[in-house]
Amino acid sequence: MRFRLSRGMTYKAACANIPAGGGKAVIIANPENKTDDLLRAYGRFVESLNGRFITGQDVNITPDDVRTISQETRYVVGVSEKSGGPAPITSLGVFLGIKAAVESRWQSKRLDGMKVAVQGLGNVGKNLCRHLHEHDVKLFVSDVDPAKAEEAKRLFGATIVEPSEIYSLDVDIFSPCALGGILNSHTIPFLQASIIAGAANNQLENEQLHSQMLAKKGILYSPDYVINAGGLINVYNEMIGYDEEKAFKQVHNIYDTLLAIFDIANQQGVTTNDAAKRLAEDRIQNGKRNKTKAIAA
Repeated sequence: MRFRLSRGMTYKAACANIPAGGGKAVIIANPENKTDDLLRAYGRFVESLNGRFITGQDVNITPDDVRTISQETRYVVGVSEKSGGPAPITSLGVFLGIKAAVESRWQSKRLDGMKVAVQGLGNVGKNLCRHLHEHDVKLFVSDVDPAKAEEAKRLFGATIVEPSEIYSLDVDIFSPCALGGILNSHTIPFLQASIIAGAANNQLENEQLHSQMLAKKGILYSPDYVINAGGLINVYNEMIGYDEEKAFKQVHNIYDTLLAIFDIANQQGVTTNDAAKRLAEDRIQNGKRNKTKAIAA
């Protein structure tokens, strides 16, 4: 799983036209046992890599945790005093990706009246609900934490459903914003949505098998590492000298990138998952060739 996450980060950077590689770190521990000493030890390890790997906020890592890690390493991004956490801009990218999928599927730029099921109401899922609510979308939400679901109901008029029911809802769009592996041989047969577009990493349990299953059901899948690239775009800009206007402009490119991927899939008769991989690998190879030419010059 860690290697798949790392590859996904590489593809994410390539599809977002960011000149960086991909990596992923995992602290194998129960989040309830997280301590400042553990985070600082992790920071010292990251520092020992001398910039070959840069860490940041992610699942179960809060802005305060990032600040603690930053006491031990220079190689951390997402500090609130700089670009801030990745959630708001990630959710914006997912929202734009939903709009691209709607345009591709129904040749429409309007979202009002559509029904969207959001699975997972962490920082990204909650912010996504806000964007959708502002565009008069009817929301259905689930989360393992009932308090988060109640908050979405109060703030956005969302209808709360049990986590086990979220897959089988009669909605237009299913937006997975929790953990990965949720699109699998057990859940896909229940899906009634026409579009899947969400923030979770590694949504497909088996990339080849389950992307094909979605395609056979006529479901338009928005590849996760493309649609959820907003956070990476934001922290990359923090690395090179943060310019909010530039970062937001790059995030808006997610819309066009997804439209291009949907077109590739249609023209070449492949799944959107395969189309995204082809686009990413083409950009990686072009980057390598350009680097070789620059060195030779």
